[in-house]
Amino acid sequence: MRDFDIIVYGATGFTGRLVAEYLTQIGARRWAMAGRSLSKLQEVRDLIGAPADTPLLTAMSDDPASLRALCERTKVVLTTVGPYQLYGNDLVAASAETGTAYVDLCGEPAWMRQMIDAHHETAKRTGARIVFSCGFDSIPFDLGVLALQDAAKAKFGHPMPRVKGRVRKMQGGASGGTVASLKATLAAAAKHPSILGLLVNPFALTPGFEGPAQPKGLLPEYDRSIEAWVAPFIMAPINTKNVHRTNFLLGESYGADFVYDEMMVAPGLGEMGKAAAEAIARMNPLTSDKGPKPGEGPSPEERDAGFYDLLFIGEGANDERIDCVVTGDKDPGYGSTSKMIAETALCLVEDVAGEGGIWTPGALMGQVLADRLQAKAGLTFQAG
Repeated sequence: MRDFDIIVYGATGFTGRLVAEYLTQIGARRWAMAGRSLSKLQEVRDLIGAPADTPLLTAMSDDPASLRALCERTKVVLTTVGPYQLYGNDLVAASAETGTAYVDLCGEPAWMRQMIDAHHETAKRTGARIVFSCGFDSIPFDLGVLALQDAAKAKFGHPMPRVKGRVRKMQGGASGGTVASLKATLAAAAKHPSILGLLVNPFALTPGFEGPAQPKGLLPEYDRSIEAWVAPFIMAPINTKNVHRTNFLLGESYGADFVYDEMMVAPGLGEMGKAAAEAIARMNPLTSDKGPKPGEGPSPEERDAGFYDLLFIGEGANDERIDCVVTGDKDPGYGSTSKMIAETALCLVEDVAGEGGIWTPGALMGQVLADRLQAKAGLTFQAG
């Protein structure tokens, strides 16, 4: 019996604070806040209205002993301390070695592959259930494809070999931490060319398995499936890899020939749609000074005004088609993400056992997590 069900590590950061605030609001028990500074933890605890007796723990990302001590006291460690390639190595190692479940918001596929190679077998041995990418990247996409394929099997008797993910509407962008992670990944790739190979490989997270050629999604195009222009989607390089890993972990449940891509639907018809798609393709958040920095974020009003609407299109032989729509009722990068990762951690505590290893949300928790997110976190999944 461990002291806590969940420890939120990074609770003094912007997203970590939102997670702690959410756990406070729903009356979660047996959880603790952790970070580098006790005084800052006390300040955040009081700011979010958490009970005065909420346990506060200190640990440093560069102190393996403190991270191991953290893991030994909890069933699940929930970390928002990124970029993970800079601050996450020792915590993943400690989780794997102590058999502690782990969830994060990672969108750094090269680092994730390094962790899979280094710790998957240890986690299998100890029973540690390590789950990356438990926010907007990549839960709505991972579970959206899973819901579509389950519906396809029920309707047609087989999965769809071709699925398209299309971001139809989205208000509120990626978080400052996500952009910082992208910049750290590109900096690492500049120093180590092998990282670039992982970034461009759709099957970077499926060691030993290579599927068919995948759409690159780097240029605007006209999508006849929805009769609209579509543009590159900045989060596609991580989401697509996670979707392929789910398929891999489920024994190629979507098929060994599965093809998947993600694009953003441009507003407007005809030439207006084409121009909008080209404008979206030219946007580069990595070179912009606009938007939040790590530790910053939108106001409560802005988070509440955000939303997203995702369409997944499954196509098979003989004009077979099945769709799935996924929606979220808060801005994706903060409001929805903080609820998703918190409920994923609670799902690991309350709903799902499962073997140790490095998982995706879809492969380990699947429909159980989707049901929980629909009931508690403002998401909807409609397939058929």
